[in-house]
Amino acid sequence: MGIRDQNLEAIGAVYATFSIKQTGGVDDLKDKDLGKAVTLTGSNQVGPATDGSVFLGKLIDLTLTDADDGKRVATVQVGGVMMVPITSTYPQVGDRVVGGAGGTVKQAPALTDYDPAGGNIARGTVIAVNGTTECTLILN
Repeated sequence: MGIRDQNLEAIGAVYATFSIKQTGGVDDLKDKDLGKAVTLTGSNQVGPATDGSVFLGKLIDLTLTDADDGKRVATVQVGGVMMVPITSTYPQVGDRVVGGAGGTVKQAPALTDYDPAGGNIARGTVIAVNGTTECTLILN
């Protein structure tokens, strides 16, 4: 009997629904962004992760269609094990992450004595890295 493949992304998944940030009346998240990293952009509102932003989770689903700007909602995986795209500075196993450009994540900066009042923005723990394309992390 061989080793059973494990679907780590099914472990401890927690989902939440958010409204979508708009720019000029157009939703900032579209179907092409499914599977990418998102960040909070306002009260109960998400948009694509940007460089140095707080990583909220992975975009799992969008209601309606890309043509329905202002009417869609986003389902985001906010906990559990997930794979997300990465960018430079590439995280390594054991690292924590922050938002990277264009819906990616990157290695979190080193902790400092001048971190913001709310604490350091790094989240999760990287448990696997696939080259320079994606990482698997536990978000708790």
